[in-house]
Amino acid sequence: MFTLVAAFGVLALTLSVVGVYGVMAYFVTQRRREIAIRMALGAQSVAVVSMIVSRTALLAGIGVTAGVVGAALFTRALSGLLVGVGALDAATYVISAGLLGGAALAAGAIPAFRAARIDGVELLRS
Repeated sequence: MFTLVAAFGVLALTLSVVGVYGVMAYFVTQRRREIAIRMALGAQSVAVVSMIVSRTALLAGIGVTAGVVGAALFTRALSGLLVGVGALDAATYVISAGLLGGAALAAGAIPAFRAARIDGVELLRS
């Protein structure tokens, strides 16, 4: 039973990382010309990466906060499914929120580093 629950947890984490990556890659694609203009005007790669990672952190923070609040609100309904963990176990909330937040930041960093490699002048010529 534990293996099945762990497999579903890993699957859920994988799907969330793929979703965050997809959203941030779409965000970078939509703002490609703006990023190219910034790079052509002399913006450093660090500024571009921090712009995208901060957006990822904001969205991940909102999502993790909503998830923690939702989990706390539905503890009574889910308490029958919990084995060996208290309904309001703070360590579980902190570890799961940290894991999901870290995974979201890692997924958002990939499009951020790709955006930092955009050649602004070349993109604006086309």
